[in-house]
Amino acid sequence: MSPLVPHLPYAVPAVLLALALALKTPTFVRAWKDPDVRATTLLLLLGAAVFVSVSPAGIHGINTATGVPNIAAPWVYSLLTAFCGSCLAMVVTWRDEPSPRRSRAIRRIWLIYTGTVVALWITFLLADVPSERVHDLDTYYACEPWMRWHILLYLLAHMVSALVAAYLIWTWISRVRDTWLKAGLVFLQAGYAFGLVFDIAKFAAVGARWTGTDWDWLSTRLAPPFAILDATLVGIGFIVPQAGPFLEKWTRDRISFHRLRALESALRAVGPSAAPARVGRFAPLDLRLLQRRQRIHDGLLRLAPLLDEDVRQRSYDAARAAGHDERTARGVAGAITVRAALAAGRTPSARAPEDRGTEPARPTEPARPTDPVRIGGDEDEIEAISRVFHRARIIDPVRRRVIPEESMSTHV
Repeated sequence: MSPLVPHLPYAVPAVLLALALALKTPTFVRAWKDPDVRATTLLLLLGAAVFVSVSPAGIHGINTATGVPNIAAPWVYSLLTAFCGSCLAMVVTWRDEPSPRRSRAIRRIWLIYTGTVVALWITFLLADVPSERVHDLDTYYACEPWMRWHILLYLLAHMVSALVAAYLIWTWISRVRDTWLKAGLVFLQAGYAFGLVFDIAKFAAVGARWTGTDWDWLSTRLAPPFAILDATLVGIGFIVPQAGPFLEKWTRDRISFHRLRALESALRAVGPSAAPARVGRFAPLDLRLLQRRQRIHDGLLRLAPLLDEDVRQRSYDAARAAGHDERTARGVAGAITVRAALAAGRTPSARAPEDRGTEPARPTEPARPTDPVRIGGDEDEIEAISRVFHRARIIDPVRRRVIPEESMSTHV
């Protein structure tokens, strides 16, 4: 077996948490004063640090770099304990509304877990652990007086955080209505369940050593996979409620950006947008979508004098009669009206007499009517228009019923 294979299970959650941390960093930079943002960033940082350190290669590297046998134990267990405290504090932050009571609860959590980390280092420094143990430190030194307390401390801190967090989630999840948050809580509950299996296996193996029995396989073989599942699912549980809405919005914006392309391209014929700023293709998606919508609104505004309400109404009625739903019918009606206006703008009769033949075909901007036609009154209608704008199979049957063939090229 390749020497890399045993370390891959530790690398997967480490990469996952590090990626989530990288995605969260811009938010942290912008809103580092927000306690929720700070708590999430700290949680992801601690989780990634745990899995970078806890692999056999990581443990041996820490011991070798410092020259202190088994110094990786308090280092890894301190990170794990801090991660448990961070998870518990995060659950309390999500569950309770901001209040002095919530603030006191979070402070107590950090005081208890900070005290546990200090105790871990004290018990390790007092322990006699001269022989490096990468895989079986918990059972090998289970009977060493101070190391016994060292091991019990981190296991108890891990188990208590899992039990308390699971209880808080269990009593809260039925009241949660947000889909992404509920999904995250389900992942958390599953993670804490696997974490309890890890704790039970470790306690059983260490307890067996105290009685002179060798159940080391529970600690060295059974427990690690459950620890990996625990931290991975817990990490996902905290990522999903924040990444989910972001990905949902990004997907929605990406679809809208693509759908609006046809209408934006068509409206370029009526003149440049009033917004002079140009946004590059590598600009944030929401900014590019905003610019595309602005260009469409500017184009429709310039085209407004040529839009025919009668054409739109008859197109809508014909689309509904053809069996199209409300949204599609509005899109078809708007598309036919805009296309008719664009065609009218390209005819000589639509230009001022003094400009005919001296300027590229472009719709003029006569005085606004008292009650102008409203095309694209909301973003949903604009998307509906753009979706069908070049779909002849949908538009042409309706247009032929509304605009006679002989007047299609001259209709204003």
